Amino acid sequence: MKIATWNINGIKARLDGLTGWLERAQPDIACLQEIKSVDENFPREAIEALGYNVETHGQKGFNGVALLSKLPFDEVNRGLPGDDNDEQARFIEGVFSLEKSALRVVSLYLPNGNPVDTEKFPYKLSWMARLENWTRERLELEEPFVLAGDYNVISEPIDCYDPKAWEGDALFQPETRRAFHRLTNLGLYEAVRCVSDAGELYTFWDYQGGAWQKNHGIRIDHMLLSPEAANHLAAAEIDRFTREWEKPSDHVPVWIDYAA
Repeated sequence: MKIATWNINGIKARLDGLTGWLERAQPDIACLQEIKSVDENFPREAIEALGYNVETHGQKGFNGVALLSKLPFDEVNRGLPGDDNDEQARFIEGVFSLEKSALRVVSLYLPNGNPVDTEKFPYKLSWMARLENWTRERLELEEPFVLAGDYNVISEPIDCYDPKAWEGDALFQPETRRAFHRLTNLGLYEAVRCVSDAGELYTFWDYQGGAWQKNHGIRIDHMLLSPEAANHLAAAEIDRFTREWEKPSDHVPVWIDYAA
């Protein structure tokens, strides 16, 4: 079974690219971020026509996450617990019945946090702390789950073309990286690094400065697996070819082969 994540950077602007990729890649479950659409305006018909069930947690103009699945949803939850005043649409989870067990899949869009001298950076760290709490509680249940999405975290220097260029950025701040490592150190497995320790495994290239042409990329889209899910990890790949398409997202899909 193929499970994928992709920050689409605007569903309306990238719908043709998304449907083309869905037809080519054939993921069983796809997690989308930055759909930038309210739920009622999400172009579900084009996606449902390809055989997907669609669940969204949208927001006008920015943010927004979605789950597309060829499997029926047993359960859907929207919003990361821990702050009833947080209205930003950044978290949606679905539960699916597989042959031998259930599987929980989350599509998340972690806050960017820039500029670091504004309220945006504390919000990022607070959101990460809430995610850590959610994950700790889920791990106690010893169930398979996948946390997939745009984490806006450069975890290690190897995950960017030039670490010095990212000094001072919220994505590479020591506090950000420590928060991410606290999360993974709970017992999660980072899918791409489970299969490769190579450099230049990027998932994002800025639109400006010829970043794609120069391969000035960073890896900020991650799929974190609970131990029970990691037992089923057969492969992990990055579909960087989508960055060459017309009107591309600045992110590319990441996917795993989940041997259910």
